[in-house]
Amino acid sequence: MSETSTASRYITTKELAAILRTTPNAVRIMRHRRQAPVGVRRGKEVLYDRRAVDRWVAAKTAAHPLAPRATR
Repeated sequence: MSETSTASRYITTKELAAILRTTPNAVRIMRHRRQAPVGVRRGKEVLYDRRAVDRWVAAKTAAHPLAPRATR
């Protein structure tokens, strides 16, 4: 269950951590503080909808104060 195919709609905490370039524990803390995308518990794992993660990352990037500079 820990491996997710590339065609899967859901990603694991470990995969989300890789996208965010942080540790799985940091993602867990962010989720606990409601600072990360909503996850769905399946057994012992928490899965995240890949599309929701993409939207969340885009929103966080757009809200960053330096974001307008990056588009120049």
